Amino acid sequence: MSVSRRIEKERSEVTIAVDGRFDFSQHKAFRDAYRDIDANAMRFVVDLSGTSYLDSSALGMLLLLREHAGGEEALVRIQGCGEDVRRVLRIVNFQQLFSID
Repeated sequence: MSVSRRIEKERSEVTIAVDGRFDFSQHKAFRDAYRDIDANAMRFVVDLSGTSYLDSSALGMLLLLREHAGGEEALVRIQGCGEDVRRVLRIVNFQQLFSID
């Protein structure tokens, strides 16, 4: 289980990748990946291609990132979802809140 971030200044984009289980144990690492980033200057991408599972606390963490990024005007994209993760996101209608690739 790990959370990593990659900053691409030329694209004004921060990618946060979550590998393994995305649950409450990842809360601090996930928050630390974005809290020092100026949301007015960067877009956020959450890469879940290595995520095998997510729970309700992970959904809450995604909402906190969206709030940090500007709420309804936020530029947050979720990418790389496996079928199980995509199913959870669809059930909770996150496609209305995030761009999901």
